[in-house]
Amino acid sequence: MISVQEALRIILDNTQDFGVEEVPFLDAIGRVLKEDIFADRDFPPFNRVAMDGIAINHRYFEYGVRDFKIEGIQPAGSPREKMENAAYCYEVMTGAVLPENTDTVIRYEDVQINSLMAKVNLDTLEKGKNIHTQGKDRQQGEILIPKDRIITAAEIGVIATVGKSMVKVAKVPKVMIVSTGDELVEVDQIPEAHQIRRSNAFTLVSLLEKLQIKATTSHATDNKEQLKVKILNNLKTHDILLFSGAVSKGKFDYLPEVLQELGVEKQFHRVAQRPGKPFWFGIKNHLNGTNKAIFAFPGNPISTYVNCLVYFYPWFAKSVGFTLKEETVILAENVVFKPHLTYFLQVRVEVKYGQLLAIPIKGNGSGDLASLTMADGFIQLPQAQTTFKKGATYPLLRYRNS
Repeated sequence: MISVQEALRIILDNTQDFGVEEVPFLDAIGRVLKEDIFADRDFPPFNRVAMDGIAINHRYFEYGVRDFKIEGIQPAGSPREKMENAAYCYEVMTGAVLPENTDTVIRYEDVQINSLMAKVNLDTLEKGKNIHTQGKDRQQGEILIPKDRIITAAEIGVIATVGKSMVKVAKVPKVMIVSTGDELVEVDQIPEAHQIRRSNAFTLVSLLEKLQIKATTSHATDNKEQLKVKILNNLKTHDILLFSGAVSKGKFDYLPEVLQELGVEKQFHRVAQRPGKPFWFGIKNHLNGTNKAIFAFPGNPISTYVNCLVYFYPWFAKSVGFTLKEETVILAENVVFKPHLTYFLQVRVEVKYGQLLAIPIKGNGSGDLASLTMADGFIQLPQAQTTFKKGATYPLLRYRNS
């Protein structure tokens, strides 16, 4: 049995490169950007009017002029016009190009428009006021978005404004999630007294959707030969296999044995943690040089959930090149845990007096699926301790934002 830290190190040493693809920019939301996005011109691309009002040549204001004849109007979206008489003014709209021969904008609230005249009701005025100058935000050729960023709505807007209709992103792997066990029936079935509905697979589907992975699922009964055929087929068609169940010490837990017979190289089996101690991880090496990762989680629902967050999430993040957000939280109550194991404790997260607090949730062990709905995440309590004091800070694995 190895430590959580050693298990994570082994997993992160066995990441996969899924390659890069080009997709329409609107389909890139949530994906990992695989090219730098450059400014194709200055931002803004011209001296941009920032307020509806009038544009003047500031030196005439300095001369004491407060009444300006309106020479014309510069709407947004129209080519730049030139004010011929520097002593006059131009009406300008927000977003318009600043007319030639003007250098300052006075908002309508500070002007009185009378026929063809504009009277300025200000005693002082800063030159260049209410103008968003060309190139102030970014200059042509500058990197606007570095690669390896997860694309959000903010990035979509920038990608659109530089004219990138197609964008390079990390390919999403094909993932198969396999549940195991004769006791499981489908969601729409009425279970017998000795059966339960198949839920872990769909929990994993939802966890992977947060990573923009559209996983497929299947089910394997406790039949060794059928399990072997199913895995062999899945290895041919998918990049990653995730299992829930059949990795403990039961008489029908055939998965480790079957994987070994299929040439999957075991990296470890059993981790010093609770929940999820029987976790199994291996790599299938192919003659073409590609490797396929196999994550075999224990069948108890909390074990499956924790292991996905602790191991699969960082493995996938490193594989495609983004960084997971790290959080810490303050323990709100004393906790005692005597087994010599890393403990992933379910907690509810609250903000109190400006601090992020973790309040322990009392569940009924790793089989208590319903307790997940009462918590916001897990805190990782180190293996070396048995007593964890209120006020101490620990890493938080959050799965609910609020």
